[in-house]
Amino acid sequence: MDVRADSWYVVGDVHGHREALADALRDAKLIDHTDDWCGGEAHLWFLGDFVDRGPDGVGVIDLVMRLNRQAAEAGGSVQTLLGNHEILLLGMHHFGDAEVPRILDGFGPRSFARSWQINGGQPDDQEELTDEHVEWLSTRPLVAHAADHLLLHSDTLEYLAWGNDVEEINETVGQILAGEDLADWWDVWRRMTTRYAFRGARGPRAAAEVLAKLGGDRIVHGHSVIADQLGIHPTQVEAPFLYADGRVLGVDGGLFAGGPCLVVALPWEPED
Repeated sequence: MDVRADSWYVVGDVHGHREALADALRDAKLIDHTDDWCGGEAHLWFLGDFVDRGPDGVGVIDLVMRLNRQAAEAGGSVQTLLGNHEILLLGMHHFGDAEVPRILDGFGPRSFARSWQINGGQPDDQEELTDEHVEWLSTRPLVAHAADHLLLHSDTLEYLAWGNDVEEINETVGQILAGEDLADWWDVWRRMTTRYAFRGARGPRAAAEVLAKLGGDRIVHGHSVIADQLGIHPTQVEAPFLYADGRVLGVDGGLFAGGPCLVVALPWEPED
């Protein structure tokens, strides 16, 4: 695979598997044998979920932060969206086992600590998390555009609860993450855990409505494992999943469950 200056790539959920991510980026000729950026003026977007379920979530964050600096110096870019597991990581860091008001969802007890524990939270990630990590993650966007695509972490309509365009959504959630309101933080986590908005008979219409409102020709998302969408084992995943009448591209290969770490060039089309 040759890397051109105008090339765009996306990577889905990594979930603590730093070495598999590095291998995939080397195969794509975006990093070298020392794990430094060699992609020149190419552009790389991560769709979130660096942490939980795998052995080295903070190692993944450190790698991406370094590539963010190196790519910018080379005239390229490495950026990331926040996934629901970054919200969980940060919520655990800020609020621990503080109980969430039950009025939010009618269930209880709820806390970031409990959700973190049952969703693959790794103690080492919390121990190794620094103020620099927290500040950097807290200022990442939830939604972005790249190469005429709309990038989301989650395949959900819940983003629209925070605004009518990309800028408003990012600004609204950015203000929440800069604050200390447990209920507001929990609402971000809760909404971002939802999925499958673009499946089934209504999926194409839902995708078209989101694209009309937020812009872009196609949605690209992580969060929902391709194998679960197709009813196969993650080890059988070989490519992204294009669905909803071609309006949506899923790129989560299910790395934590034995699937591949997909580095997907945009635009992507299935092979004939």
